[in-house]
Amino acid sequence: MTYAGRWTTVNVEVDDGIAWVELNRPEKRNAMNPTLNAEMVEVLEALDADDDCGVLVLTGAGEAWSAGMDLKEYFREVDGGPEHVQRKVRRDAALWQWRLLRTYAKPTIAMVNGWCFGGAFTPLVACDLAIAADEATFGLSEINWGIPPGSVVSKALADTVGSRAGLLYVMTGRTFDGKQAAELGLVNVSVPLALLRAEVESLARELLAKNPVVLRAAKLGYKHCATMSWGQAEDYLYAKLEQSQFLDEEHGREQGLGQFLDEKRIKPGLQAYER
Repeated sequence: MTYAGRWTTVNVEVDDGIAWVELNRPEKRNAMNPTLNAEMVEVLEALDADDDCGVLVLTGAGEAWSAGMDLKEYFREVDGGPEHVQRKVRRDAALWQWRLLRTYAKPTIAMVNGWCFGGAFTPLVACDLAIAADEATFGLSEINWGIPPGSVVSKALADTVGSRAGLLYVMTGRTFDGKQAAELGLVNVSVPLALLRAEVESLARELLAKNPVVLRAAKLGYKHCATMSWGQAEDYLYAKLEQSQFLDEEHGREQGLGQFLDEKRIKPGLQAYER
């Protein structure tokens, strides 16, 4: 399926199983305005239904991943509008930035190529995995604007970097680079910008080689069980296991066990079963 020119603030290209989704407001450092938020809802829904898309990579045009929310369009212009307009604008933002993205049916990778500020931390953490350029700059500058971080930005930070580091950056507005983001656990790894796309593509190809039904069950099981008790998690994860076996048309469990136990030609700790 061709997506060229379909949206004004988002570029989408699907190439050999990978959907490269690029926030496209480089003149605003890809700040997220109401139009971009509404279009990203459409993008995620379109790619969810596209069988040619196996992995989604989210990045930004130019020198930024995203500078966060567009303060002028999101606050100054919307605050004075009708209440139903304010509700829609905030609903679209939450819908794609974490409600859809965090439990997306397909694996998602944040490719952080540059500036990542404020509200951009929400989709960053909502993506399953994240790889950043060493040269990328991260920051929560809301304190310098006289406001606390909005929406669920603080939740995103608390779920990844922990209390001490999170509070330091929330309370001071200091910035940090890609290497520090990796050390904090905000991203999985940081590499030089020149190697970023190749590193992300390598990871995407690794994910594409996995059983998609089992991969979906594994990631959702992990994310949801984090807020459960041990007993609840046990019941839920057994249910996800049984669900994945029911939905898996390629019968990965039988193939994997057969190739390991009967044929003795794979080592699951070192290699995947042959699909």
